[in-house]
Amino acid sequence: MEASRVEIAGLQSFIPADPGPLGLHCFALTTFLLSLVNAGCIPAQSAGHVWLTAAFVLGGGAQIMAGLFEFRTRNVFGATAFISYGSFWISLALIPVLVKTGHIPDGDITLLLAWFLTAWTVFTFYMWLGSFRTNRALLATFTLLLITFILLDIGHFGNPSWNIAGGLVGIMTAISAWYTSAAGIINAVYGTTVLPVGPLKNSR
Repeated sequence: MEASRVEIAGLQSFIPADPGPLGLHCFALTTFLLSLVNAGCIPAQSAGHVWLTAAFVLGGGAQIMAGLFEFRTRNVFGATAFISYGSFWISLALIPVLVKTGHIPDGDITLLLAWFLTAWTVFTFYMWLGSFRTNRALLATFTLLLITFILLDIGHFGNPSWNIAGGLVGIMTAISAWYTSAAGIINAVYGTTVLPVGPLKNSR
């Protein structure tokens, strides 16, 4: 009996915990902070102090770590999403830093961001298609994220008022991601469904 317990304990040590809630939290918090800026809730001059550090450390570094652990769970969707969006946050945070240091001309920043966000809209679109095989909470998150990117694309291509709408939908995206993260933690801790995520009929 004791040998069996040791064997089971050794096996469990190789079973990784779900990194999904961590990655979703990192994404949600950073998205929330930047969306507050886009929505006009935080003055633009204070924006760097509010979201840049979160983008580098939490949205970037910690989210990429969550994505790397997703490879251990053989979750290609989660690994691709977390590592990609973690890289997105680091890249986005570097842009104002490079502008401030003179490596990017200030006059080019709006058009640069417009094409940068458009490229990420393409990625988000096919991740959104993939989310139809996950659950309703994650599908809602990616649907809102896709809408956010589209609104910000329009805003940066010469219609800045659309950035406010993008910020508001971005806040909704963050709340949805936080809910999905909370469900992953609370349901696992309590061993039952406390916060439903609504598995889709065609999900695996």
